[in-house]
Amino acid sequence: MTKRPVRPPRFPGVAKTFIQRTAPEAKPVAAATDAPSKVKADKAPKAKKGKLVRNSYAMPEAEYARIGELRKRMAALGDKVRKSELLRAGIAVLAALDDEQLKAALRRVERIKTGRPAK
Repeated sequence: MTKRPVRPPRFPGVAKTFIQRTAPEAKPVAAATDAPSKVKADKAPKAKKGKLVRNSYAMPEAEYARIGELRKRMAALGDKVRKSELLRAGIAVLAALDDEQLKAALRRVERIKTGRPAK
């Protein structure tokens, strides 16, 4: 494999100027005062959105098909939902159960082998 020849820069002075200007300049630190900072009184602070996490899960085909059925059912009711919304709603329902009900619900779910299938 041969190396490509190095071309001279199109604008010779630009590269040096760019490199020199990328170094952060020291800004003078404002003196601390007892006066409160200027905050607009008419604006309420924005609520921070939670960070989203992406993950993948394995499940039997029949249960995956139920997600589609539930989405169609919700669409018939006039509310279009995503798969993630259905899963989050299910988690909310499970979280609302007491300990015995939660155990009973999880006993009804088939245990599956985790991990990727062999090729």
